[in-house]
Amino acid sequence: MSILFKKTPKRKKNIFTAIDIGGSKVCCAIAKLDERASGENLKIIGLGYQVSRGIKNGTITNLEELEDSILNAVHSAEQMAGDTIEEVYVNLAASCTKSHTVDVEIALNGQVISDIQIRQLMALGRASFVNPYSQIIHVLPIAYALDDVEGIKDPRGLVGQKITASLHIVSAQLSLMQNIANCIGRCHLDVSGFVVSPYASGLSILDDDELELGVTIIDLGGSNSSIASFLDGALVHIDSIPIGGSHITSDIARGLSTPLVQAERLKTLYGTTIFSSSDDRETILVPQLGEGMHQITNQVPKSLLTQIIRARAEEMLEMIWKRLQHSGMDRLVCQRVVLTGGGSQLPGIRELASNIWGKQIRIGYPKGIVGGSDIVSTPMFSTCGGLLKFALRDYIGDESQISPVYDDGAILTRIMGWIRENF
Repeated sequence: MSILFKKTPKRKKNIFTAIDIGGSKVCCAIAKLDERASGENLKIIGLGYQVSRGIKNGTITNLEELEDSILNAVHSAEQMAGDTIEEVYVNLAASCTKSHTVDVEIALNGQVISDIQIRQLMALGRASFVNPYSQIIHVLPIAYALDDVEGIKDPRGLVGQKITASLHIVSAQLSLMQNIANCIGRCHLDVSGFVVSPYASGLSILDDDELELGVTIIDLGGSNSSIASFLDGALVHIDSIPIGGSHITSDIARGLSTPLVQAERLKTLYGTTIFSSSDDRETILVPQLGEGMHQITNQVPKSLLTQIIRARAEEMLEMIWKRLQHSGMDRLVCQRVVLTGGGSQLPGIRELASNIWGKQIRIGYPKGIVGGSDIVSTPMFSTCGGLLKFALRDYIGDESQISPVYDDGAILTRIMGWIRENF
């Protein structure tokens, strides 16, 4: 058994920490329960952002560069919080994970269903997964069936002869998880748990009604775009495509012959997917590639920039829809679509998606999180906010929320790690 969790949790003062390792940025957020607010609101007490280096499409390409990015983000968050952290929840890119569903059942013989039977079903689901090169991240119940009655969400307290569970199992390559855990360990931190990115985003931005009726979220990240579909309160599907906001930036750099830094600046200042009648007359100054300190610029019509951005955005949205059609999610849960992530802040992307998909689209913002800075209330904080929500629910043991996680493997791994260290 692989040891991904070095020690038993040492959380102090109800403080939760998340590290979102994305394709364009690393974000570290430290939060605590907001005692003045009702419900499960979290207050950000520390926040750190750094440019993401040493990782591409969720895979580590340079361990030292990624370590530096994480250390700098953590240091900034700790300085703001006035405290040090010891353990964190970390995301895994959907592009590095696989998911499938499995049905398991056990005989009841008239017994009353309790947590014992539920955990037995989860253990059977884990046992059905046999892959020495992968490790399970989540075992998420989709629905239960008691005898001939289907569609049961919470069977505890009921009586029957047999119970069947449909489980959504999400796994990741073992070596990847070990490498990320090792990188976090080099930053003198322990990994409390891994969460697949789009699932975390869903925890952060979705309403209860959306979860119940069915919804698909599209997290437009830096190096890839993640997909997560929810139905009847459960995560039923995850997927991704290898295109994100950084590809738009690269297209601008190539198309306008300008450095990547300047391309990102142009995208931020003037980027849109919507053409305007004045675009051909309006010009923008574009610093030219390779001119160094000479700062030679070229004037180009704004319409050219919009054309470059729109072409890549259309390709990205069409690829996402093809993936949804391939999985069948376009018919099952795609009446409601939510865009989130940094790419969703591109002006006009919502309208473009609505035209291409023929669906009503909204932009998803983190909920139930306050403090820190204005970034906390933007779509680019969705994954990090969801990691904090996951940490909170893991801490209080709330299994009444969407897709409760009965993660026996994570608990067992922590116990085994403690035994190996102390005996």
